[in-house]
Amino acid sequence: MSSPRCPSCERPVKLPPENKTFPFCSERCRTIDLGRWLGEEFRVPTRQVEEDEDGQGLPPGAGSTPQDA
Repeated sequence: MSSPRCPSCERPVKLPPENKTFPFCSERCRTIDLGRWLGEEFRVPTRQVEEDEDGQGLPPGAGSTPQDA
C-alpha cells in the first residue's frame, strides 16, 4: 500500500498521531489549502435554482414540464 499524499504539494504524508496536520504534510500546506477555499478557488457544487419572471425562485418541480405517465 502506498502512503497517502498531501493534497497541496503531493509529497508523502505521515499518518496521525505522528502527523498533527494530516491529511497535509505541514502547517504551511494546510494554510495554503485554507486560503484556496477562502479565495473561492475551490467550490462545493450546488444546483441552480430556476427563476420565474419576477426573479423569485420557483419551488422544486414548478418549472418542469409534466411527463406523460
